[in-house]
Amino acid sequence: MKSVKPIQIVDLFAGPGGLGEGFSSFDGGRGFDIIVSAEKDPVARKTLRLRAFFRLLKLKNPSALDDYYDYCNGRSSQAWSSRSELEWLESGNEARCITLGSVEGNTELDEILSERLDRTRPWVLIGGPPCQAYSLVGRARNRGNLEYRAEEDHRHFLYREYLRIIQRYKPAIFVMENVKGILSSKVGGKEIFPEILQDLADPDAALGVESSGRKYRICSLASDESYGPGDELGAVTSSNYIIRSEKNGVPQSRHRVILLGIAVDEAGEVPSFPKLDNDTSDITVADVLSSLPRLRSRLSREKDSPESWYLEVINQLDFLRSALESTGKDPLLRAELNIARSGIVGCSLDTGSLRYPRVKGDGKVHLAELDEWYQDRNLDVWLNHETRGHMPSDLRRYAYASVFAVAHKRSPKGHLEFDLPGLAPDHKNWESGKFSDRFRVQLKNAPSTTVTSHISKDGHYFIHYDPQQCRSLTVREAARLQTFPDNYFFEGNRTQQFHQVGNAVPPLLAAKIASVVAGVVKQGEWSFINPYEHQEGDDPNEAG
Repeated sequence: MKSVKPIQIVDLFAGPGGLGEGFSSFDGGRGFDIIVSAEKDPVARKTLRLRAFFRLLKLKNPSALDDYYDYCNGRSSQAWSSRSELEWLESGNEARCITLGSVEGNTELDEILSERLDRTRPWVLIGGPPCQAYSLVGRARNRGNLEYRAEEDHRHFLYREYLRIIQRYKPAIFVMENVKGILSSKVGGKEIFPEILQDLADPDAALGVESSGRKYRICSLASDESYGPGDELGAVTSSNYIIRSEKNGVPQSRHRVILLGIAVDEAGEVPSFPKLDNDTSDITVADVLSSLPRLRSRLSREKDSPESWYLEVINQLDFLRSALESTGKDPLLRAELNIARSGIVGCSLDTGSLRYPRVKGDGKVHLAELDEWYQDRNLDVWLNHETRGHMPSDLRRYAYASVFAVAHKRSPKGHLEFDLPGLAPDHKNWESGKFSDRFRVQLKNAPSTTVTSHISKDGHYFIHYDPQQCRSLTVREAARLQTFPDNYFFEGNRTQQFHQVGNAVPPLLAAKIASVVAGVVKQGEWSFINPYEHQEGDDPNEAG
């Protein structure tokens, strides 16, 4: 009889838990069991632990769920009480602050896996090694550093820590996520992606150890592309490994490389599985943000109040109207500036907060699947819905850009369209064309652009589409674009919260990947090689 136990999960480089959230939500939370989530950032780990606690309460102690909600709703200063203490302790054992690649971190993870992971049955490894060294932005920044040497950047090789776990503990399946830039990244003039494929297909050979018999076929989730041991690397079309989030019900054009590694037998066969990227109708920014409470930005570098903000924004709109009228250009933009100014007169908006009061009906998407995914009737507040402060010069740019987007259905680009007085930033390369998207509106009737960790630094790439709010996105709005449920609480200060959201895998996408993985395990469980099956005297739960 086949086991009905949940499939074990090990989550490396877990961040705040986007991948883990998707997998743990499968089959009502009973399809997968996270053995350990490893994350080096202590603040992200706090978020990860809090979410693990919520999940454990739902599965093991639902009568104590009020403890979690009392914390979220601001009725308690801590998430647990005596009735939920066991789950709180268990969540701390699951969500661990571990720096992979360090001696201490690797030793700690090995001890956990040797103790807790049952390697006599199929299990799944998930995670995304840090991507800064592969991203196009990161590489552009590195080119400006004359002392930078890619071959000396340890971040290029953190995937080998992931590879080490595959080779040593031999999962039935692994899911590895990274930025699209990994496909073109080079080290020492040599493309790194083909080498990664080759290593992942045969981890024993890659790490120079005796063959255990376990090899992998590296499959695309969006096409029939795959690579296995002995295949020609030159025949691989690398771009076929890219997953497009907007084609999977996510309101964001986030394109990422996702590799599905499946253990193979000598024939190299793998079970068939349904492909992703099949959705034809886009979920838009307005679909998921328009029913959230409307907020104004704050004023930075001067005293903030509703009255001072109102006067400042009115002054900026008047300045823009006057400058545009003097040129006689763009009558459509001038008309929309007038509409925006009329709309903001008498408009009274708050700035939000870490826990902002929720009104019944707030947040509805009016799409059954997404409303069920996002909403939680036990929440009395919006979590992490608090605006940034903006300088007057940025308020002018945000007002201009958002009104331009209303008028022309696109975000203005660079110095040729930010051509009114006072709009150009103090940036020596502003007119080079390299920063044409420095100020970017998230368009109302389209998926957003990629939410990245840069959102933690400023809001210039993430301007709200509503001119009357005149601001960048809040953490909760960015989290919705990433498809984090509304009851997902991000710990830390606002900058740290933004960083966590930007670094995550969209949980809704992860849930669809989890469904594929569960199906592959179910089909292939009979054929997955148990590398310990015929090794006398070898205990599969001792580190190899």
